[in-house]
Amino acid sequence: MLGPVILAASRSDKMRRLVSAAPVTKPVVDRFIPGETVDQVVPIVTDMADKGLEVTLDVVGEDITRPEQATAARDAYLQLVERLKPLGLEACAEMSVKLSMFGQALEGGHELALANVRPVVEAAAAIGTTVTLDAEDHTTLDSMFAIHDELRKDFPETGCVIQSYLFRTEDDARRLAANGSRVRIVKGAYKEPSSVAFQDKAEVDKAYVRILKILMAGEGYPMIGSHDPRLIAITQELARRAGRKLDEYEFQMLYGIRSEEQVRLAAEGHRMRVYTAYGTDWYGYFMRRLAEKPANLLFFARSMITKN
Repeated sequence: MLGPVILAASRSDKMRRLVSAAPVTKPVVDRFIPGETVDQVVPIVTDMADKGLEVTLDVVGEDITRPEQATAARDAYLQLVERLKPLGLEACAEMSVKLSMFGQALEGGHELALANVRPVVEAAAAIGTTVTLDAEDHTTLDSMFAIHDELRKDFPETGCVIQSYLFRTEDDARRLAANGSRVRIVKGAYKEPSSVAFQDKAEVDKAYVRILKILMAGEGYPMIGSHDPRLIAITQELARRAGRKLDEYEFQMLYGIRSEEQVRLAAEGHRMRVYTAYGTDWYGYFMRRLAEKPANLLFFARSMITKN
């Protein structure tokens, strides 16, 4: 019930100022966002690689209002590629991007976002890695999928994200699985109306399993974004039934959540990728992490009570 309230707060400038000013915010945010600069996050990536973990890196920030901000977002990702280049981490480190950061919501946004993201995808491919296009609210998805299709013409490893709480997603999954796409499935973390999305958690979970079956039976590469032990077990069983080897799908979890489970799955031979965000514009990302799981909100609230 609190999820929609928190998601509304993620768009509130007043709440942004309040949360940012709270004395305990930084140590709590650090649980989910390990740094503000690429130099701060690279040692963490190296440490995770040493543990057998893979990563997908997200430079946080979404509310772009000017074309120059979109250009700056592009340049931040190009800087990340340059920083990764000499480290030999291309086998385990990819990048995740939100097209809103690249100007998707501005005038001429579809073309602008494509023009800004293409150099990032090209640079990533040049060092042997790839990019995944994150899903945002339902109004952006037709543009995101069109950009994904366009990028895959030259860079077929470009991935995308689908969200099980949306009614449309089973059809999207069938198309992407048939096309051989890399697809990350998540439950969804935006406030969506009942006209386009399931509102009941049980229905979202059922849809997640139906979509998993489509992806596992298809020609693509499923990336299972979930911390739910039940869904992880179901994934393993569906992969077994589909005859998939351990390197023909992967698990993905957020940095700072179920870290021991991440290491355990990697030790069993599974590909385990950690979604690792960094940057100064952390507020929207942080609030969605609180909205996704009551335990995250409880963690934050307990910290505020203890520290104040």
